[in-house]
Amino acid sequence: MTDRAEAFITAMNTRVQEILDRCTRCARCVEVCPTAGPAGIDTREPSAIVGDVLDILRGGGDPGSRGARWAQTCTGSGRCISVCDDGVNPRFMLAATRLRLNERRETSERHAIGQAGFQKMSEAVKVLSRLQLPADLLATLTKSARTQSEAAPDIVMYLGCNVLKTPHIALLCLDVLDRLGARYKVFGGPANCCGVIQYRAGDLKASGRIGGNTVAGFAGTGASQVLTWCPTCNIQLSEIVMPSTEAAFGLQHVIPYIAARIELLRPHFIRPVKKRIALHEHPGVAGVTEGATKILTAIPGIELVDLEQPRVGYMCNSLAPVPAYKRELHARELDAATAAGVDCLVGIYHACHRELCAHETTSPFKIVNFLELVGEAMGIERVDLFKQWKMMQDVDRVLAEVANQATTTGLDLDSVREVLIAHMLREQPLPVGSRSAAAPPSAPRHGFFSE
Repeated sequence: MTDRAEAFITAMNTRVQEILDRCTRCARCVEVCPTAGPAGIDTREPSAIVGDVLDILRGGGDPGSRGARWAQTCTGSGRCISVCDDGVNPRFMLAATRLRLNERRETSERHAIGQAGFQKMSEAVKVLSRLQLPADLLATLTKSARTQSEAAPDIVMYLGCNVLKTPHIALLCLDVLDRLGARYKVFGGPANCCGVIQYRAGDLKASGRIGGNTVAGFAGTGASQVLTWCPTCNIQLSEIVMPSTEAAFGLQHVIPYIAARIELLRPHFIRPVKKRIALHEHPGVAGVTEGATKILTAIPGIELVDLEQPRVGYMCNSLAPVPAYKRELHARELDAATAAGVDCLVGIYHACHRELCAHETTSPFKIVNFLELVGEAMGIERVDLFKQWKMMQDVDRVLAEVANQATTTGLDLDSVREVLIAHMLREQPLPVGSRSAAAPPSAPRHGFFSE
């Protein structure tokens, strides 16, 4: 066991004990939770639900209790954090509860589940990114932070892994940083993993080692600030990994960072974007929705309308524990966007884009990432190949289009087919052309979902 893994485990145990010492079972966290009801949890005795959670954190408790169900269906909205007066982060409390439940499996099983999940993610990222990016550009985005020896940047731009399935989003983010004149180093891909997959599997040792190594790599660049793209990575690093380290850098999501510098970006908006748009929102990471709104409304010509839809989770895939509710939310939002007469339904995160973009084929509006509108205002276009392929809804058509690129980059066509089916066509919570929550897909196994 590495020193980082040991420090991580020790810190986790200490933080869990602090929760047990501080929590008064006031249950405000249960009362404000937006997904307890959709998850079918009876919340009439909220303090008892918190009691179930604390029992599990002590090493006992009932895995079939309401508290266990509450922890397992947490979507990370974060509303609970601001209402706790006991000095507890309830979102972390539930993440620790899920960990304790998963730790009831044998060590070898937990390790195997974590490895399998990581390999599945890595293969999908490798295939989809190679199909869309030149090899030299991809290499600059995925090199390990631990191999750097250049002059210290002002910031590290940490993309995470799964945004590379839709790399136009990542490239547009870097285009914006370039316009701001930021001195940055960019890191992403599985070589710079945050350890969340291993954490979800209950493999605390591997999670601590992987996440700790990544944090140490960032610190080794000498940057004073790390900006994240992926909300999962943001939460995993800030709430799970970094409290066990002594990293001397600040962590912030890149969207509030950009929004705070909007006056520097505004002169680069050289083209009006005359579009009526609605924003697809998630509240999980503080300041992101507000930042995206500030950036979009600074673009000449943009008219932003509020569809007045529920705001839950930190990204669409975080709603995987409540699949019927997610399909209902998607259907309602698509209908609301149609009724509002928008030109574009605009997402923020990559997983939301992957789940929603194919609905453009049957909607009277386009479905885009907000950075595409920022790029349009700056006179930059990054082609969204993922959406083009997904809208085909036909793996053979997609495979025919990508076959030459796959061969050029050394990808096996059978593996490409498997990834396209699993990570493009099957990643469709609400069937294209449907406004019904019927026909649920199979539930995710082992608590994993693709970021």
